[in-house]
Formats: sequence, structure tokens, C-alpha cells
Amino acid sequence: MNAEKSRSIHLEELVVLVNNRILDISEAPLRLSVSDGCLLLEPEDAKPVRVAFSDIAVVLASHPHGRFSQAALAGLSESGAVFVICDGKHLPIGMMLPMQGNFVQCERFIRQAESPLPIRKRAWSKIVQAKIRAQSRLLSQLGRPDPGLSQLWTKVRSGDPKNIEAQAARRYWGALLPGSSFRRNPEIDDLNRHFNYGYAVLRAIVARAVCAAGLHPGLGLHHHNRYDAFPLADDLMEPYRPIVDAIVIEIAERWAPDAPLDRERKAFLLSRLSSGFEANNEMRSLFDWSFRMASSLVKVHAEEEKEIEIPEIVGRR
Repeated sequence: MNAEKSRSIHLEELVVLVNNRILDISEAPLRLSVSDGCLLLEPEDAKPVRVAFSDIAVVLASHPHGRFSQAALAGLSESGAVFVICDGKHLPIGMMLPMQGNFVQCERFIRQAESPLPIRKRAWSKIVQAKIRAQSRLLSQLGRPDPGLSQLWTKVRSGDPKNIEAQAARRYWGALLPGSSFRRNPEIDDLNRHFNYGYAVLRAIVARAVCAAGLHPGLGLHHHNRYDAFPLADDLMEPYRPIVDAIVIEIAERWAPDAPLDRERKAFLLSRLSSGFEANNEMRSLFDWSFRMASSLVKVHAEEEKEIEIPEIVGRR
């Protein structure tokens, strides 16, 4: 990739290419095909660029005139990459995941489907607790007053029957953006557009980890919606949403709350998400941390471990 990497300069205005791991195709139409065993990015008015399939984790495609060959899609799936289709607002409307992420996948599907409700409820409560603690840490890092989140997480019980998660969310958003009229609403085209985009990328990262661990993304712990094919990814991404929130706050402070979601802001957000994050005295990527969490859930379903391991990220490199 080193020889080809210098060519990516010609694509800066056409595609956001971050650390060869995340590709965002939204600024201009590209054709994706295969050449010499690599993914070939072919723009209309620039030199083509080859990227090794093994280097790619997520592809986000939202340009209405993009073209993708069957060989390119097959190569992405075989390498374990996630292909996300977005609409004109850059919101995800479809996601293609690899079918064969693990050699014991069928066995793990069965254990996952047959996992007793108490086990799933206990795992969900741990996720909620970790999410609230992460929200509390972010507020502390930003110098915001604690609206009681540092204690609220201790009230979460198995399955979160009192919906402490929602109570924490109301306090969290009010403290995160004090003095503003902001409301978290995916349909509003304001700062929400940056949250939407960041969460879409995070969801793809976690969905990739779920499949790589041999789990079925459609068998969730808590989330369930007949129109949602990836509820388990929605479950496991919850503790890491504050990572996206921190980046969006940084965008609002560096530029403006109403800054457009353009190539510059996308590149900034993607570069932050693909950097290293510290947890358990280790520095790893979100790809690694989410895979560790998904692998832990495999052991929980097999009743080899009692509780899911959720790496609690405390910093970014």
C-alpha cells in the first residue's frame, strides 16, 4: 500500500480514506472493482488507487452514482469488512456484513439463540451501567457538573426494569450541552447530523466485531425491532456512544455547532474514531475493544463466564 498511498492525495476531494481502515465515499462517484487481489477505487477524473482488502474495516457509501462490482463486494465480505449504504443525509439505510466470521459460527448461533433470559438481562444491565459510567467520565473530562450519573449507575438492576438508562440520558444531554436548545433528534439537520454519522460508523465497527466473534447480529440482548436487522450491534455499541459524543463536542468547539457535515468534518471524526483508546491500561483501537467485548459475550452465552467484559475507555491517544 505504500506505493499507492501517495496517490490517495489525488482522491482527497473525492473520498475520505482514514488509516486504510475506514472509507467514506460521498463526495463524488467512484467505481469499486478488484485488481490484483486488491480493492480498486476508480474515480472519474483521478488516478485509480488500490487498497488491500485486509486493510479495510468499514466502507460508507452515500454518493447516489457510486458503482460497486460483485467482485468488490465479495472481496470486502471475505475479508470481514462492513459495507454501509447511506441516504442523501448520510444516514445508514442498509448494511452488508460477512456471513462467515468464525469457523464455529453455527454452534455459537445456537447457544446465542438458546441463551436464557436471566443471562441476557444480566448482560444488558452491565452494558447500561458501563454506558452511564462512560457518560459520567465524559462530563468530568469536559468540566461539566455531574448531574448524579456517578451514583445513578449503581441503581441499575438486571434487565434495567426501572429504565435507569433513560433517566441517565435526560440528565446527561442536559449537562453535555448546557444552555443550548439542542435536542437529540436524528431527524433534525443540526448538530444531530454529526452524531448520526458518528453513531453510524460506531455501529458498523461493532457489527463487524459481532460477526468476527461468531455471533448473529440479529439476536439482541435488549434492542428488538422487527425492522432492525442488527439489534445486537445496537446493544453492544451503547457503552461507546460517549466516544462519538466527545468528538462531536470537539467539532462544535473547533468549528461551530452548525458546521456542515462535509469532507473536512468527516475526516476529522473518522480519524478520531480510528485512533487508539486506552482501557485496562492498554492502548487499542475500537475494532479491538469491541471484538474483545463481543468475544466475552460468546463466553457468557456458553456459560463459561458469568458477566460480559466491557472495556471501559478512559482516554484517547
